[in-house]
Amino acid sequence: MSFVEQINQGLSWLDLRVDIIWDYRDLFIRGIYYTIILSMSGVGIGLVLGLFAGMAKLARSLWIRWPAIAYIEFFRGTPLFVQIMLLHFAVLPTLLGRSPSPVISGIIALALNSGAYISEIFRAGIQSIARGQMEAARSLGLSHGMAMRYIILPQAFRRMIPPLGNELIVVLKDSSLLSAIAAPELANAARITMGATSRPWEPYMTIAVIYLVITLILASLVSRLERKLDYGRHSRS
Repeated sequence: MSFVEQINQGLSWLDLRVDIIWDYRDLFIRGIYYTIILSMSGVGIGLVLGLFAGMAKLARSLWIRWPAIAYIEFFRGTPLFVQIMLLHFAVLPTLLGRSPSPVISGIIALALNSGAYISEIFRAGIQSIARGQMEAARSLGLSHGMAMRYIILPQAFRRMIPPLGNELIVVLKDSSLLSAIAAPELANAARITMGATSRPWEPYMTIAVIYLVITLILASLVSRLERKLDYGRHSRS
């Protein structure tokens, strides 16, 4: 009797078949890979979008501030699922003249949505730094951009680590919505497995456990990074 068969026999009272997950293991491994790629890419691009949108929202010029506000409010005020559908089936086909790859559509949707939330994290982080620090930097001859780069943003970034870590975890879980456009991530792997076996418990419980493990690992890494930066700040003071 193989190891998988022994587990099946041990879990027979629960009516769970581990062999289903084993048979479709390559599909789930591929799902883990694409879930991480989609999430990391979305947040990575979202960081850039969020930085520029957050800075633009703080600008004095209405021509700079209002487009940033419109972008932020739209992507924060509408469901991610609707954004994914609009981008994949309407916006991107119109712009590209052809149907886009679900992976490309997924990355763009996650990046635009994440960027809107990250912009508010940047804005709050920047505004949490005492205004006197900017004034002191300007009095020393630094330009506004140099003061932001060398004085304000490094301090604000330490305060932004916890919410940025939470945003990464949120995006990781929200990437499951990309199964609606057949992106090859975990939720899509579970859907394919259920369709082939007509058994929902095994695939969906499997991805629930995988999501939980990944989010716990990410939360631990963010916590360690936060403690390390906080230690570095106190050791220099």
